[in-house]
Amino acid sequence: MTRILVLYFSRNGATAEMANLIARGVESVEGAEAIIRTVPDVSTVCEKTAENIPSHGAVYATLDDLNDCDGLALGSPTHFGNMAAPLKYYLDQTTPIWFSGALAGKPAGVFTSTGSMHGGQESTLLSMMLPLMHHGMLLLGLPYSETALHETAAGGTPYGPSHLASENASLTDHEKALCRALGARLAKTALQLKRH
Repeated sequence: MTRILVLYFSRNGATAEMANLIARGVESVEGAEAIIRTVPDVSTVCEKTAENIPSHGAVYATLDDLNDCDGLALGSPTHFGNMAAPLKYYLDQTTPIWFSGALAGKPAGVFTSTGSMHGGQESTLLSMMLPLMHHGMLLLGLPYSETALHETAAGGTPYGPSHLASENASLTDHEKALCRALGARLAKTALQLKRH
């Protein structure tokens, strides 16, 4: 079974919803399994500790989850045009995986949600790509053959799925389709790479 890790941080639920849709896309591909994980919040005033198991939602990611995956979907809300601090904090702890080269040659994609139309969706997606490039991952975006990318009036970019979450807006049908498309694309690519 090919395992795609869907790793995200979500404060208000939109990024978590996207993660679940990406997981559905992964599992639409025969032979692929989605592993959904999140990361705990961090504090700006003191060292913050979290329970081992969150009170709701996905369980917290370990370095083993990342080390053992065959592909990765990485998601974060947009914070001033960048990924959220909790996700960056998790990624900053992945040096042992970088030393081992465990992620080199594996496919990865990114996704984000933001509270405003010009809140930095694309720069956030690009910021999440940088550590994945250092790990040697193969970055996948969304090709324009995905018709939802042409038709969306809300979120969606060639860099990865995005969502405009202002006023507690639900994901549009186009945004949902692009999330599922990224998941399926990651799964298909990971399966092809494992065969060779």
